[in-house]
Amino acid sequence: MPAVRQLARTITVLALASVPVVMSQAAFAERDKHGNNGSQTEQHGNATDDGTLSSTVGTIVYDRSKNGTGNSAGPVTSTTSWTPPACWYAPKYSPAELKDYLEPIWQADSTGSQWDLEQRNKYEKGGDKPGTYKDFNKEKTGKGYWWDSYVNESFPPGWDKCDKPFFWVDKGDPPPADVENAVTPRVLGELAYNEIRVPGTKVTLAPANATKVNLPTWAWLDGAAFKPVSVTASIDALGISATTTAEPVSLKIEPGTSDAQTYPASGVCEIHDGKIGEPYAKGKADQTPPCGVKYLRSSGNGTYPLRATITWKIHWTGSDGTGDDLPDGTFGATQDVTVQEIQAVNR
Repeated sequence: MPAVRQLARTITVLALASVPVVMSQAAFAERDKHGNNGSQTEQHGNATDDGTLSSTVGTIVYDRSKNGTGNSAGPVTSTTSWTPPACWYAPKYSPAELKDYLEPIWQADSTGSQWDLEQRNKYEKGGDKPGTYKDFNKEKTGKGYWWDSYVNESFPPGWDKCDKPFFWVDKGDPPPADVENAVTPRVLGELAYNEIRVPGTKVTLAPANATKVNLPTWAWLDGAAFKPVSVTASIDALGISATTTAEPVSLKIEPGTSDAQTYPASGVCEIHDGKIGEPYAKGKADQTPPCGVKYLRSSGNGTYPLRATITWKIHWTGSDGTGDDLPDGTFGATQDVTVQEIQAVNR
């Protein structure tokens, strides 16, 4: 009964998405003040007397204290079609908790008697055949966890793809290799990609308030604001974590009109010695800016929408020494530029 199984799994996933996240008031206030950035989110599981954690045992804790901050900060967009996992598998239940979760479903007969019987034979009355268990694996209480799916709260495409049945993993053992997106440092690194926030990209221009036709305009960014940012994702119960870091590598300038010339011609200003562009200084009026734009036509009574986009190189490093690159991310902003005709005086 595939349709019934899928319905049951969907119910499970939806129930999961409604599990509340416990956050300290101080951390919540800090995130709110900085636009959901710059603090550590605390997510907790409750322990019973025998030390068995509750169903939040697999909840991921994100440390955002080294993230970009401020109202203009925002998430990066992958430069490829790759996206972080929309759903994943992690520890969720002790044997008693899985029983408490499944028994009401079976008793309600909402998923069909045949399916319910198959599930009872697998999790409650099994044990003799591979992949079956006796009494929800109660004899291993405190020695492992039942794993199940978790879902990105924004429900992006693919959120319902994690439809594998509950599976048991002993403490200290890796999850099955054939279960895609079973949480590992790699998966944590990919999920932390979603949490990266980088500074806004409003560039400083010289001339500042209004530039002139055919006058090179210098452009640069505050280097102090554009340092690497990072987010660490961890699951304490598994003792694993991963830190995902984003480093700025280039600035792309799009003048907002075809009647313009960029410096360099590609419009891409590479970062050198930690500097993004170069501030204008007195005496450089006749020099070509290393990063900037020259408008060839007046903006008239309006403005040109200059767009500045930073490309960030992103990689993750796991607590087990693993690590790898992730797709570059971009984040940009648009600002209005007034371009005036140069007024000549006839004598």
